[in-house]
Amino acid sequence: MSVLTGWRAALRIARRDALRAKGRSALVLSMIALPVLGVTAADVTYRSSSPTVAEDLTARMGSADAVFSSAGIGAVPLEQMPDAGTWGTPDGAPEIPGEDERGPVDVPATFPKGARYLSERSVPAVVTTRHGVVNTEIVELRTSDPAVRGKLGLVDGAYPHGEGEVVATEHFLESAGLGVGSRTTLSGPGRTYTITGSVELPGDLDKSALYADPGAVIAPWKAAAGRDAKIVPPYPGDMTWLVRSPAGAGISWPDVLRANEKGVLVLSRQVVLDPPPDSEVPLLAHEAMSFTESSAELSAAVVTVVAMAVLEIVLLAGPAFAVGARRSRRQLGLVGTCGGDRSQVRAVVLSGGLVLGAVGAVTGVAAGIGLTVLFRPMIEGWTGSRFGELDIRPWELLGIAVIGLVTGVLAALAPAVVAGRQSVLESLTGRRGTRRSSRVLPLVGGVALTGGVAVAVYGGTTGDTRFVAGGSVVAELGVLACIPVIVGLLGRLGTRLPLSPRMALRDAARNRGRTAPAVAAVMAAVAGTVAIATYTTSVQAEHDYDRLRSLTPGTVALVASEPAAADQLPLARAAAERNLAVTGGRADIRRVWAGSDCTVYYEDENSCGTLELVKPTGKGHSCPLQGAGARKLAEGLSAQEHKELMSSPACVDEYTTAQALTTGDSDIAVGDAALLRSYVGLDDPAAADALAAGTPVLLNSAYAQDGRVTLKAVHTYNERDKENRRLHPGKAEATTDRLKVYVAPAKYAATPGIRMILPQRTADRLGMHTADYGTVYTVAHTPTDAESQAVSAAFTRAGDGVYLQTENPMERNDEDVILLFLALFAGVVTLGAAAITTGLAKADAEADLTTLSAVGAPPGVRRSLSGFQCLVVALTGVLLGTAAGVVPAVALRLVDLREATAAMREQPMDSAYTPVVLPWETIGLLTLVVPVLAGLLAAAFAGSRLSLARRAG
Repeated sequence: MSVLTGWRAALRIARRDALRAKGRSALVLSMIALPVLGVTAADVTYRSSSPTVAEDLTARMGSADAVFSSAGIGAVPLEQMPDAGTWGTPDGAPEIPGEDERGPVDVPATFPKGARYLSERSVPAVVTTRHGVVNTEIVELRTSDPAVRGKLGLVDGAYPHGEGEVVATEHFLESAGLGVGSRTTLSGPGRTYTITGSVELPGDLDKSALYADPGAVIAPWKAAAGRDAKIVPPYPGDMTWLVRSPAGAGISWPDVLRANEKGVLVLSRQVVLDPPPDSEVPLLAHEAMSFTESSAELSAAVVTVVAMAVLEIVLLAGPAFAVGARRSRRQLGLVGTCGGDRSQVRAVVLSGGLVLGAVGAVTGVAAGIGLTVLFRPMIEGWTGSRFGELDIRPWELLGIAVIGLVTGVLAALAPAVVAGRQSVLESLTGRRGTRRSSRVLPLVGGVALTGGVAVAVYGGTTGDTRFVAGGSVVAELGVLACIPVIVGLLGRLGTRLPLSPRMALRDAARNRGRTAPAVAAVMAAVAGTVAIATYTTSVQAEHDYDRLRSLTPGTVALVASEPAAADQLPLARAAAERNLAVTGGRADIRRVWAGSDCTVYYEDENSCGTLELVKPTGKGHSCPLQGAGARKLAEGLSAQEHKELMSSPACVDEYTTAQALTTGDSDIAVGDAALLRSYVGLDDPAAADALAAGTPVLLNSAYAQDGRVTLKAVHTYNERDKENRRLHPGKAEATTDRLKVYVAPAKYAATPGIRMILPQRTADRLGMHTADYGTVYTVAHTPTDAESQAVSAAFTRAGDGVYLQTENPMERNDEDVILLFLALFAGVVTLGAAAITTGLAKADAEADLTTLSAVGAPPGVRRSLSGFQCLVVALTGVLLGTAAGVVPAVALRLVDLREATAAMREQPMDSAYTPVVLPWETIGLLTLVVPVLAGLLAAAFAGSRLSLARRAG
């Protein structure tokens, strides 16, 4: 018989066997399809959520051909890049006039003759909501025009027509508690508008705004402000124009150059999609850059994920084929009795891998695409933008399917070799024989584990993705080789356990050939999940560390926008305490200044005082990461040493600039012990006693020398400031005071907005002026939209001079979204793989359960034994997978650490903090949920009664 004929027969036998044993085939298919499904869904989601250049242009300009806008420098010629992202003035161009001297630019005059256009202009505004009022943006744009399609789309209702109608984004309606048909009033002019429809911006689903026709908001608002001086006039932004060329000719590069001569920037669809050569871009003639797009390299994370996905498919499918081969051993024995040799027996098993691998790969790809389509709205909500077209790349999906097919065949290789070695008698009688465990394999596994970890760490420290991926795979294979020994040790743990768990542990140890592959499959799935979750958690911890906080955690602040608004603070405080989840901690803050108040007399030159907290120089006072020698110092610092320096009092306020409390240039606030407890978080009786005794509390110890600080004041007064001048009549006076202070621990140096707390009586003694500035509250949670709007409404009624300051949420970036997708799909694969693998292990143990029933075991013992068998498999796999998954995550973080350290040594004030944070919540869920769920399902589906089968032989 020819080779081709033999394989044809083997394939036919494999196909018929798969159809005959549908349940077992379905489990094998699921084991192959699950990881293929996860990789396919991740690929399609990533590709679809990353907009193409054309889709990005549509999100910015709709169906228009270009966006025209003034550069803001007057009618001065300019040069721009084809994507309008960079521009400058040409050599020899007139000097850019000052802001007051810049004349208007006639942008419509630069449009091609016969072009149609729409104007777009936005203005910040305060409007009423169901809960109160909210600051938002009103955009004047004719949303009903077809040119806007793609930039903005109608979701419900109708487009506005006329001056009294607007449409709102869905995000605005949700936060405001309004809907289509609701009415909202514009604060100031008091005009009321009807919301006729809801819209969304496909490129920005989180945008909160109202849209009106041109002339419906800004012009009436200006007219009302002209009639009534109490109405604050609008401050609209610059106008832009969406332009459609005549007869669909597009806006060409020559059209762009002509507009540039008039000081107009142009973003043209035609030019961006088909850019001119560099030689035709004037800006490139004297700038060292190019518009040619560079090809992106695969990141270390992507390479490692792909490598581990391939290994995961092999380890998941391997036990499935092993179980299938054992369940079909009688049929394989019949092949031998009919004259089939060992190679033909192996061919039958491998053909099963080929048949089921092909079907599983195709099923996984199709299911992955379907899953992405099914969860598309949810994914779009996470990313904050709509997919364009569902981006299905056939070659990538074909590659994923081929990988699934090939690895499926490779997974059947080991079971095929084992089946080929069995004698015909063993196959026909169903006896497995007795094989001693290999003593060499665990040693090889230990060496592979140690070497793989070392290689992965080396790849991380050198930034070589090949070593990271290869070392991670080798380390996981090393753990895999050690599994039989680990399983063998399980039997010794059940000595004092009840009957069912003791039997389950001993059964797992005795039948290592059945238990080890099942454990390996669960380990593979869990390792992928833990690797992604560890990397994700670590990146999020890094972003949280790098985030500049404007307030201390768990606090909000009421701040007077100007000195005259301080009288509104009592009403504002009452509104905050009535509407916010205040937990009881409240502290009032006062500003302090010398001379005339610069926030009032800022218009006149040298007509207000200054107050400076002088920072000494030298070690412990000056930040060594700035100035001469900083780079040389940074070259010898590790990331941890750099972090300690950056967190030191000498350096912490050199980069901490984002703050909600702007009490002055020196960040000195007048307060009492309540401010220490509620805002600073310093509950120290000694510090409170110091404030009560008139001693300032210094939060940043770098400003103290010998327990004292230097406070330098220049008491300069404006001629109009009659009231404050009485304290310092005569010429401007400069004073320098050395004050004894209570120095807080170093960790409080990073308190946003406050460097030192000055008692009121000390400020009076020094001849300083103070005034109410605001109040800080501790809250149970960040104010909701409804709470913020209710408070804002009360502030508006009080005079609109106080505003609520809260901690801004962490911004979401593309990397976080991608990692979220990977974690989601990895979790799905893990749960599915654990359930299917334990099901296969249970199916393979049917003979033992039959024997248990034959000796008279009650049904409850059969159920509990089945459950504990699966529990042992799942729990062991989860624990080993957790250990194996940490390796690639740590290696990838070492790659990030290398890049961050290099950036830090170029810019010493850049953070190099690259933590490795274990996802304990995920690990806890995997350790508890997956094994317990697998055990409960196995116990539930274990039949109470079992028909006894005749023993062969």
